[in-house]
Amino acid sequence: MTEIKTTRIIKSTSGNTDIIDITEDIEKELNGTGMREGNVLIFVVGSTAAVTTIEYEPGLLKDYPRLMERLITSKADYEHDNTWHDGNGHSHLRAALQGPSLTVPFSGGRLLLGTWQQVIFIDFDNRARRREIVLQFTGMK
Repeated sequence: MTEIKTTRIIKSTSGNTDIIDITEDIEKELNGTGMREGNVLIFVVGSTAAVTTIEYEPGLLKDYPRLMERLITSKADYEHDNTWHDGNGHSHLRAALQGPSLTVPFSGGRLLLGTWQQVIFIDFDNRARRREIVLQFTGMK
């Protein structure tokens, strides 16, 4: 019988393309469900953060923010900033480009990630935040 279980993890960030490895947090929550086979949907609440997978290593932790700065610079003028005067128009665009959710399969009670693949949460906002990440597990025991 298929079950659905929704949990949440909270992360404090420094903003400005802060990258946090949340793989162990997801695995801990998976273990708590008792599910052995299925999928987990990882969803970031908010419009200035995102999730993806990457090899969580020092070089890429520098390369990823540089890529985002080249693609969507923080130095441009954005209509969002003209409207709200909060200076985070680039943050919204980066988050929209990357996306707020990711689905990862699991089997044998373990996430099916590659050896050098971790799930990361990225906070693009221009200030420190307390963030909620929703995990929705769908699977069987």
